[in-house]
Amino acid sequence: MASNYFFGSDQEAIIGTAPKYFYGIRRTDQGQLYFVRVNQLDQNDQIEINVPGDAEDNYNDFEVGIDFYEGRNANHEIVFENLKYEQYRWDNRSLLYYVNDNGELVVRINQSYTYPTGI
Repeated sequence: MASNYFFGSDQEAIIGTAPKYFYGIRRTDQGQLYFVRVNQLDQNDQIEINVPGDAEDNYNDFEVGIDFYEGRNANHEIVFENLKYEQYRWDNRSLLYYVNDNGELVVRINQSYTYPTGI
């Protein structure tokens, strides 16, 4: 049975001086884009790095604090079938992405954003 690498809960012991926030990005076959942010110090924040499947399709080089941008090859094909987030990075800043009234993707640093009601 291969490990699927859960990340988030009870990570304080392994974090050390690594950045506090983990950001992951994935895309569906239909082209939908998903972002995830995990606060490593929040015990209720966790994600799964590899989805269940054949152990040979897992991404096994996961290392806390190391960014990864190679989840797709030059032909835009998935490299590790079980890796849930094709790219991920670490940061000490709290980055919040949102879509503004003009339909633009915007990032705020260390500031929250509340969408207006009715959207």
